[in-house]
Amino acid sequence: MITSVLVANRSEIARRVFSTCRALGLGTVAVFSDADADSAHVREADAAVRLPGHAPADTYLRADLLTAAAHKGGADAVHPGYGFLSENADFARAVIGAGLTWIGPPPEVIESMGSKIEAKKRMAAVGVPVLEELDPATITAADLPLVIKAAGGGGGRGMRVVRTLADLSAHLEAARSEAASAFGDPRVFCEPYVDPSRHIEVQVLADQYGTVWTLGERECSIQRRHQKVVEETPSPFVEGTPGLRERLFEAAATAATAIGYVNAGTVEFLADESGGFFFLEMNTRLQVEHPVTECATGLDLVRLQFRIADGARLEAPPQPCGHAIEARLYAEDPSTGWRPQSGTVQRFDVPGVVTEFAPAASVVNKPSVTYGIRLDSGVGNGTQISPFYDAMLAKVISWAPTRSEAASVLASALARAKIHGPRTNRDLLVNVLRHPAFQAGDTDTAFLEQPGLNQAPADKHLAALAAALADAAANRAAATTLGGLPSGWRNLPSQPERKRYEGVDVEYRLTRNGLVTERPDVVLVEATSHTVVLDIEGVRRRFEVATYPGMVCVDSALGAVMLVPTDRFPDPTVQLAAGSLVAPLPGTVVRVAVQPGQDVRRGESLLWLEAMKMEYAIAAPTSGIVADLPVRAGQQVDVGAVLAVVHPEKERL
Repeated sequence: MITSVLVANRSEIARRVFSTCRALGLGTVAVFSDADADSAHVREADAAVRLPGHAPADTYLRADLLTAAAHKGGADAVHPGYGFLSENADFARAVIGAGLTWIGPPPEVIESMGSKIEAKKRMAAVGVPVLEELDPATITAADLPLVIKAAGGGGGRGMRVVRTLADLSAHLEAARSEAASAFGDPRVFCEPYVDPSRHIEVQVLADQYGTVWTLGERECSIQRRHQKVVEETPSPFVEGTPGLRERLFEAAATAATAIGYVNAGTVEFLADESGGFFFLEMNTRLQVEHPVTECATGLDLVRLQFRIADGARLEAPPQPCGHAIEARLYAEDPSTGWRPQSGTVQRFDVPGVVTEFAPAASVVNKPSVTYGIRLDSGVGNGTQISPFYDAMLAKVISWAPTRSEAASVLASALARAKIHGPRTNRDLLVNVLRHPAFQAGDTDTAFLEQPGLNQAPADKHLAALAAALADAAANRAAATTLGGLPSGWRNLPSQPERKRYEGVDVEYRLTRNGLVTERPDVVLVEATSHTVVLDIEGVRRRFEVATYPGMVCVDSALGAVMLVPTDRFPDPTVQLAAGSLVAPLPGTVVRVAVQPGQDVRRGESLLWLEAMKMEYAIAAPTSGIVADLPVRAGQQVDVGAVLAVVHPEKERL
C-alpha cells in the first residue's frame, strides 16, 4: 500500500496531487529547484528535497535526482504530474527499478505512445482513424495546407503550419531545431492540416484487469500557438453531432485496450466539420484540464490513480452531469504575440472560489449540481514568476447545470479577479467566454486568430484619472500642513494637475465647484489613497486603486487596468543607442543567425530567445547593418538587455 508520495513536478501540479494525498492521509514529498525554493508546493509538503540549479535540465528532468529524493524524503511512490518526465518511459523504469511505486501506466505503454509516428501506425492497425503521413520530399501544392509536428513531444513545440511550398523548407528546419531543443529529438513528420477543426479528447481510466472507463469528452478547440487555453465538458460540437460521442468513446477504448493501458490517460482527436475524426496522440498521464472532468463526474482522478496503482478494480463509472469550463490563466501578453511575462504577483484574488484542487461537495453529491468556481493555482500574493518554466499561473474552473450558466459564472469570476503584477491573458479569456460564437458553441482551433479578442473592456482614461486622484489623495494624507485641502487646490484659476502613465496622460483641476476635466460628465464623489468614486453621466462607479513600485492597478466593474507611471525627469544616462533590440523578457539565447557587419532585411530573424518553454524570434526592426551583437548562443539575459544593434541603411554612409 502507498503511504507517502513524491511528486516529480512543481507549482500547481504538485499542489493538486498533494491535495488528494492529504485527503487520503498519505505523506507528501516535494522537490524544488533553486528558483522554486519559496514556492507554495514546497511549504505545503511534509518534506522537501532541493534539486540544485534553475534550469529544468538540471533539476526536474533529472531522473537520478528524483528517485534519490524519493528515498531521502521517505516516499514509497512517485507521481509524475504532467509535463517534465511524466511521459518518459525511462523515468518510469527508473522509479520501478528503485523499488518505488510508479503512479502511471507501464513503461512499455508510455514508450509505445512516445513517438507520434509509431503511435499513429499502431492506432491505424487496430482501426482507429488517423491522418496520412506525408513525405516532405514528395509534397506538392495539392497537399497543402499541412502541419509539421514533433515526433517526440507536444504542447505546440516544434509545430508549424505550412500554406505555401516556398515556406516548407524553412519551417521544417525551424521545427526540427525547436523539437531538438524541447524534447532532445529532432524528428518531425507532416500530415494534412484540417481547417476548420475541433480538438476533442476522451478521458480514459483503466485498471490492471482489463476494465476501461471512458469518462466523457472534453473540447479544447480554443488554442493559441497550438496550446489549449479554454477546455470544457461536454463538447458542444459532440452534443450537436448525432452518434459522434459513441464513435469517439469506442475509438478511445479500442486505443487503450490495444496497448494494454493502465491508469489515467487521454486519447486526443481532431474532428472536422462533418463529424469525422482522426487520432492525434495519446497522453499517457493526467491532463492539465482534468478538473473539468472531475467537476462533471464528481470523481477525484488523482485518488483513482492511487487506487489503480495499489491494484484496485474499477467498478461502474458515474454518468457526467451538468457542464464545466476551465480557463488557463497565463502570465503573457496576447497583444504582443503571446509573449510571456515574468515578475512578482503582488496580489492574486479570484472571487467566488468554492473549492481548490478537488471537486466540491455539491459536485460529488449528485444529482444536484449548483454553481461554483474551483481554483487550481500555483501562485499567491508575492509569488515570483520565473522565466525558467511554463507561464501558467492558475486554472479557473466553473461548473453549473448548463453551459451558458457555466460560461457566465466563469467570465464574471475572471473579470472581477484582482490580479496585480505581470500582464496576463485575463481580458482575452473574458472576451472569449462572452463572445457570441463561443456561447453558441461555434468555435474551432483558429478562433483566437480573429481580431478584437485581445481588446481590454475598461476605459483606460477613467482608470488613469482614478489613479491620479488616488495618488493626489495619498499625497495630501501624508502632508504635514493643511492636509485636509485637496491636492492642487488654488483660490484662483491655475494650471491643471498632470499625471502621465505609459499610453495615457491625465489633466484635471480641483476647484470650488469640484472636479474639472476634459469630460464634463465626470463628477468626483470621493477620493482616498485606495478608493475613488466617480459619477459618470449620472452613474456612480467605484475604482479600487493599488500602488506598487513602477505599477498602479485599478479595478472596477468596468474592467481591470494596469498603469505604468512615467518619470517626469528621466535619467539621460540610461538611454539606449538608436537601433537597439532589447530582451522583452528574461531568457536564454538559443540561436544566433547573424554576425556584426552583416546586412539584414526588415523582419529578418536575428536570433531566438527561449523563455517559459517557448522560443521567440527577435527580428530586425528595419533593413540595415548589424552594428553590434553583444550576446552569444547559450547566454542567459535579463529583461531589457541589449541583444543587437541594427543601424538603418541610410546611416551606413
